[in-house]
Formats: sequence, C-alpha cells, structure tokens
Amino acid sequence: MTETRLSFKEMCAKFDVTPRTLRYYEYIELLEPEKDGRSRWYGPREVARMTLILRGRRFGFSLEEIRQWLLIYRQKGNKPQLQAWLDLADRQLAALERQREELDSALTDLRALRETAAKEL
Repeated sequence: MTETRLSFKEMCAKFDVTPRTLRYYEYIELLEPEKDGRSRWYGPREVARMTLILRGRRFGFSLEEIRQWLLIYRQKGNKPQLQAWLDLADRQLAALERQREELDSALTDLRALRETAAKEL
C-alpha cells in the first residue's frame, strides 16, 4: 500500500469493509475519493474521514448524523464542529446509559426466571 493514496481495494482491506459499503459512503457523500477513469484513490483526508465514520457508527450515530457533523467543518470550521460533537456525544451518552439500564433490567429478570425454572427441575 502507498502512504499517500490508497486504491479502492486497499481502502476496503484497511478498514475491513465491503466494496458495497465503500461505494455507499461515496454515494451519500461521506467520502469523496479522487477518480481516474474507473479507479478511485483515497488520500489522507478520506482515510481520516473513514476512521471518523466507523468510530461514529461504533458509538451508535446514524450515517446522516455523521454526514452532517462532517459538513460542519467544511462550512463553519473546527470550533463549531467540536461544539456539535460535544452535543452529539452528550446525547448519545445519555441514550447508551438508558440502553445499559434496560439491558441490566432484562438480565436481572432473565436470571430470576432461569433460577425459578432451575429450581423446578
């Protein structure tokens, strides 16, 4: 792999994504690779954006939220983007905490039901 630009195949391998995923991210304007005929080339900017996209997905953000957040940098700069990130992060942290509470409750209930069933054997 080259250090400055990655081919389509190299980008898929680097991030362990399918070609369909990479094409879709391009289609919804999350990525803008350089095009040379049918070839696509991904520079450091696109590699950084892909890292942010996958991290955002891991945290539970929608692709549209990620797209909007990435657009802020282009339109307004770094500070507004960081403020938007803080707002998104706070909202997502609260949502994940609620999910954890629901999961903890479900685990407690399931353990109790399992214990009841085990005692009847």
